Amino acid sequence: MLSSASRILESLPQSAEILIIRLRSLGDVVMLTPALTALHAWRPDLQLCVLVEPPFAAVLEGNPAIAEVLLHRDFFTTARLLRRRRFSVTFNQHGGPTSAFFTAAAGSPARVCWSHCQFGFLYNLRIPDVGALDARKHFHTVEHRLTQFYWAGLPPSSIPPAQVFPQPDALASVEQLLAASGIVPRAPFAVLHPGAAYFTKRWALEHFAAAAQWLHAQHGLNPVVVLGPGDRELVPAVRRLFAPPAVVFDSLSLRELIALISRARLVLGNDSGPAHLATAAGRPVAVIFGSSDSVTWRPWQVPHRVVQNEFSCNPCRGDRCYAFPEPRCILSVTLEQVRDACNALLAETRNVVQLSAPA
Repeated sequence: MLSSASRILESLPQSAEILIIRLRSLGDVVMLTPALTALHAWRPDLQLCVLVEPPFAAVLEGNPAIAEVLLHRDFFTTARLLRRRRFSVTFNQHGGPTSAFFTAAAGSPARVCWSHCQFGFLYNLRIPDVGALDARKHFHTVEHRLTQFYWAGLPPSSIPPAQVFPQPDALASVEQLLAASGIVPRAPFAVLHPGAAYFTKRWALEHFAAAAQWLHAQHGLNPVVVLGPGDRELVPAVRRLFAPPAVVFDSLSLRELIALISRARLVLGNDSGPAHLATAAGRPVAVIFGSSDSVTWRPWQVPHRVVQNEFSCNPCRGDRCYAFPEPRCILSVTLEQVRDACNALLAETRNVVQLSAPA
């Protein structure tokens, strides 16, 4: 077992390759990017290779901190690939059984994960939970991600923002889609995402539809509604409830979604992937929280508003309501609360600069 507070990162030779494993999900991959930026800024010679699942790879596209994005397609192919590469250090930022076996397959001299991770015997540097390192009771997930690197030798400093890098072809594709939907180039628009992984995190669709109409009437923002692969069941109701001028996109690629959000004047959504993308794109974002933890998952270092009502049972797993017959946490959020949050955020960011449309 390596000693606590190891300095293994300092001792690595120039251009050493480091493997960072982050399987699932969209928000988790986004919230890894500040740690990658911090590590690259400290030692730009290190070759940071990040293993992700294909659906989320676009989050890392164009990121200058990353030397290579590795894609996990099937277990044995990935395991053989990692074994051949002989990485100097492997950081498991996921912590589940599959990522543990990939850590073992990589065979790095230093294998890092948190102390609570499964199959702990596969690691020789196990990091205490963030609460053991800091007297505070609540931490953002970005801070938690960084503990592995701090414990391995990264000097603590100010934490950078999350980042995504919209690509020119995706920006051009989005401009064409907007124009075909009647939104002229450089016209201000708001992105709304009414989906979420669990029903305990989904604000009422009727409220979202009313908010879309209000954003257009009160603030002159064209409402653009986005739905992802996990929101298929919502598509019929969304198309029924969201009348013009709202535009509904239900088949954007992740690259196009990143590009779209990077152009938005405002993003309004539940605690879900698009809200995290707004954080990384530096866009003003209002996030409606239900069962999830707004301290851990609030927007990071961007103008934002969190809309949430306090309940003693919050946060919870969210797969069902554990305290009431219905998820009162999300159902209790009113349209007025969301309007107030958007009003305040739009006033605060009145001079925000939108990403220019491609020439």
